[in-house]
Amino acid sequence: SSPIIVHRHHKTIQMHIFNYPNFLLFSVWANGSIHSVTAMTAPETRHFVGFDLGTSGARVSIIEGNDISSKENNLPRFKEVHIDSIQYSSYDDPESWTSAITTLLRNTPSRLLETTQAICVSGTSASCLLVDAYTGKVSRSPKMYDYDINHSRTSSDGGDIDPIAHIRTQELIDKYVPEEHATRAPTSALSKLLHYNYCKTMSKTEVLAHQSEYVANAIFLSNPVKCGAGETNKREYVSDWHNALKLGYDVRNLCYPVWLLDCLNHIGLSQNVLPKVVAPGDIIGNISNTASKEFGINAGAVVVGGTTDSNAAFFAATAGDGAPSYGTAVTSLGSTLAIKMLSRSYVENSSCGVYSHRFPLFGENKGAEENDSDSEEAWLVGGASNVGCGILRKENFSNDELKILSEEMDVTKDSELMYYPLTKRGERFPVADGAKEPLLTPKPDSRTEYLKGIFQGISYVEKQAFQALGNLGVDPLFPDVVWTCGGGSRNEAWIKMRQRILESGRDEGATKVKVIKANNAEASYGAAVLAASSFV
Repeated sequence: SSPIIVHRHHKTIQMHIFNYPNFLLFSVWANGSIHSVTAMTAPETRHFVGFDLGTSGARVSIIEGNDISSKENNLPRFKEVHIDSIQYSSYDDPESWTSAITTLLRNTPSRLLETTQAICVSGTSASCLLVDAYTGKVSRSPKMYDYDINHSRTSSDGGDIDPIAHIRTQELIDKYVPEEHATRAPTSALSKLLHYNYCKTMSKTEVLAHQSEYVANAIFLSNPVKCGAGETNKREYVSDWHNALKLGYDVRNLCYPVWLLDCLNHIGLSQNVLPKVVAPGDIIGNISNTASKEFGINAGAVVVGGTTDSNAAFFAATAGDGAPSYGTAVTSLGSTLAIKMLSRSYVENSSCGVYSHRFPLFGENKGAEENDSDSEEAWLVGGASNVGCGILRKENFSNDELKILSEEMDVTKDSELMYYPLTKRGERFPVADGAKEPLLTPKPDSRTEYLKGIFQGISYVEKQAFQALGNLGVDPLFPDVVWTCGGGSRNEAWIKMRQRILESGRDEGATKVKVIKANNAEASYGAAVLAASSFV
């Protein structure tokens, strides 16, 4: 029920209206009787929309923010009111992306779109394409997140393919790109941009766009081209700190570095081929009239800076307890193990795949990065191991068996089995060792003990991974809260084991580590949370 406060002289009468969507204004006579009742429309609930362009399909989440009292009442910060997903016809076809988003919009209840305040799109990291800046048409098909310039070949390479384009690209990277930089990888967005140009020289109207900003521009920001309008027809593609990292954007100084501009100049390209960059969640612009009319979206809605799918999952996993604090971490227990932790300090080590994404400051601190050179910084530092739940399938553990054996398992003490449960040779983090072999011996007769040994082995790799981040200089040195997502997060016994093992990695007397299952780790939900960040 909603309380209605009525004043009678110096006394206050509280009345309750049940299931009534509007406010009522009461006028009261001196004798206490109600003179009149006036209905006043309550402020409409604001909705925030997140889209994720995943590896096989697209997903939408729509959320609404709970009021300020939600924390006192132990309510979640956001309430998800709509979810939907659809498969692509092809994961590397831009028409499949836009068609999927269009279908999701048309399947969304109109009342949610009519009250939409902001929209955010996340995409796969380093997936990019070339587009004509004036028409918005795709001029070269995408090189996706898994495209390696040394080995992959697609139609995106253009009609005039240079058979040594990848060699020329690597030579240019070796000449200009700093050691240990994320863009040195053959799958980076910068490697792909240079490769595009070496396969076929870019035209003066071609620009690079990442998957997320391409879709945001094509569907939500663009109006029809006006005949004879010239430069006013030029589209501005706006990226974000997270997507632009592997393009070479300097996330510490918030600019494209001189070495990158020199690299482009070497092959006759200017900074104009690069997207503008804003903080994830920062307002890019108002939704276009075209999108508003076609889909019935609130004409006052805005589009905000996006993010990558893995970072969106961090926003999602940590959204249940307000804005995350330093020392908040997320472990993904999928086929492989990946960790991310919020740190005060920036760290990087490309040899073992550790790099830092600048994390946007929310609430009263939002925007301080641009206004105060001495302002606080936040960094999302991450790395990924080759161990993970993939070994469970390889060793033929069924879901039912996992459930039964986990209930039988004693997780209060260590097993004598010290495994390193890789599925094949080679490790990348917490140690970079391409020759490291799986260690799954000795193998006991008991399947319960064998499973415990595997769980324990993965847990110790997780502990060593966080310790490796500490050795690289993250602040704090070790997490105090670890949200868990992925298939392994559903196993309560394993969560208890991990908490015990992770606690052993902290200094004596330090705060205990809390290991918690994330309620929602969908990237689309994280994108919706990011959309709400400027408003809630």
